[in-house]
This record gives sequence, structure tokens and C-alpha cells, in this order.
Amino acid sequence: METTVVRQSSGFNLPRYLSMQPLFQEMDAAELNRLAAGCTLRRLARGDMVFRVGEPCEAFHVAVTGQVKLFVISPAGAEKVIEIVGPGQSFAEALMFTGRPYIVNAQALADSLVLSIGKAAVVGEIEQDSRFALRMLAGISRRLHGLVHDVESYALHSGLQRVIGYLLRDQTAEDCVSGEVVTVSLPVSKATIASRLSLTPEYFSRVLHELEAAGLVRIDKREVHILDVHALAGYQPG
Repeated sequence: METTVVRQSSGFNLPRYLSMQPLFQEMDAAELNRLAAGCTLRRLARGDMVFRVGEPCEAFHVAVTGQVKLFVISPAGAEKVIEIVGPGQSFAEALMFTGRPYIVNAQALADSLVLSIGKAAVVGEIEQDSRFALRMLAGISRRLHGLVHDVESYALHSGLQRVIGYLLRDQTAEDCVSGEVVTVSLPVSKATIASRLSLTPEYFSRVLHELEAAGLVRIDKREVHILDVHALAGYQPG
């Protein structure tokens, strides 16, 4: 299926959207208009590719709406999800500056709007204002820190700990003591989340059912109701 390019005349104000993103919010109107001129907004259906391994990397991207998964395929044909990108998040910034092709695939997990910001436009702004380069470096550093954290988690934590950590990733200390039921909606399929955690789908489902049997969660399709946040955080199988 071919993706649809959305024009500014369609009602989407590119300069205004860019101004609301942390990377660009210090830019003035003239700078935003120059940057917008180097952008492409695409409407993708679920399953459409943003880019594929080996294609030239001449832009970085922002998921305006929907979700995008970054993934690679092993020589044996198995898929490994690297990251799931949600609304407002950017991806492929670092790759754009290497001068090399994409080393991962990016695919829409749902109907999505994806903004592609051309390399030439970005380089032009960097040449005019070094502060823009510093903001880009900060964003790339945050992404690298997150990936290092993921590698550390995979190396040091068991599969059970990874699943519990995923379910509790947005919970606060107050949630642990409130005693209230907390509902976590799985944003994508269990198989995709399992791949993101470097687990098989079967193992991921088995852990969820183990936690349910232990009275810690209740599963309702894509919703996981955490019955006791504190007990789940401290769970050790018998």
C-alpha cells in the first residue's frame, strides 16, 4: 500500500507543530518556516513501512500520531523489536548524520502520521545556530541512555523481572502504597512487547498467567489490572 503525503494546505500546520516539539521550541518563526519547507508528512496505514534496512537515510522522523516499531530481522528470519515509538517521539536522528543507510526497519503498528525532517534542512539550521546542534545532541544522548539501560536490563534481569518492570514502568511510589487497582493497557500485541523485552511470546504469556494465578494481576484481553502494585514489585516465585 502506498503512503499518502499530507500537504500543509490540508490543515496541518507544520511550523506550529514543530514549535511544540522540545527540539524546536526555541526557534523563531523564520527558522520554523525554513525547517518546515524541508519536511514531509505522511499518512501510513497499519503495516506500512516508514523505511527499510539498506535504504538511504536522508531524514529523521517524528511519530505525530499512531505508533511505529523499529525492528531487525535475524538471519533465521526472527523479528527483534528494538523500540516502539509513540506520538511526539522522534527516531533515526543519529543515523541521519552517519552518511550510511538505515540499519533497522521502521513500520507503522497502527494508522499513523509520520513527519520526516530532511537532513539538508537540519544541517542548514545547525550551520546558522550551534544551539540547535546541542539540542539535537541532547536528544540523541537520551536515546542512547535508554538503549544502554535496555541492554543492562536484558543482561542482569530475569524474564520475570523484565515483565514486572514493564508493567510497573509508569507507576509511582504513591501507587505502591495506595492499595488501588492500577490498569495497564498493552499498547501493542503481546508478541511485539515480548520481542521488545527479548522474550518469546509464549514465555511472556506464561509469566502473565503466573502473576494472575498468584493473585497479583487480572488479565482482560489487552488490559492488565494490577491488584497490588507493592506486592507485584516484590514478587518472588515460590
